[in-house]
Amino acid sequence: MKLTKERIVDAGMAVFAEVGYQNLSMRQVAERLDAHAGSLYYHVRGKDELLALMADRISHRAYDAGTAALAALPPDAGWQDRVEAQAVTLRHEIKQHAGGAQLLAESPGVLSTGGLSLMERLLRTLLDAGLPAEHCGTAADTLLSHVTGFVLQEQNQPTAPPTVTAELYAELRERFPLVMGDLIPRLSQDEKYVRSIRLLCTGFTALS
Repeated sequence: MKLTKERIVDAGMAVFAEVGYQNLSMRQVAERLDAHAGSLYYHVRGKDELLALMADRISHRAYDAGTAALAALPPDAGWQDRVEAQAVTLRHEIKQHAGGAQLLAESPGVLSTGGLSLMERLLRTLLDAGLPAEHCGTAADTLLSHVTGFVLQEQNQPTAPPTVTAELYAELRERFPLVMGDLIPRLSQDEKYVRSIRLLCTGFTALS
């Protein structure tokens, strides 16, 4: 099969899911494609460009998903609903790729039309909401950093909670009643995420 940039990005995503950001190499990507490493450089200049292309792909897909979510909102939806729609679809798209949050957080600082599209739309949403232009950039950066950080924690969580004895649990509950007790509700990750986005939006309203 002909070697193309798209196929190289596909292989890069697969290798990245297995070995992570630091261990990804062009040689491994070439092996996945049953090709010589040197042939990849006709399409992709190196690992940094490949990582940027991979991050760009996730961003473009998140942008398209956000477009669909925004179109599904009722005509009278407020700006916070529009921010939430963008944030929810971004999280969902990042989670489709093992290590996706790490990829977006650590990808090289090169121009990405996908990333720029996400930021442009979010900035427009905040500006149209009445937030002063001087604060929109900080608000958008804060929101996107929160999304990436939230998913990074999700993707790095162990598959099973640590095992503790009844005695240890009782001791921990006594020492940390708010963390281990019943006063603070235990929320699902989805509910916690949506509430966190709404909390940030509530804070943003203080800037207008």
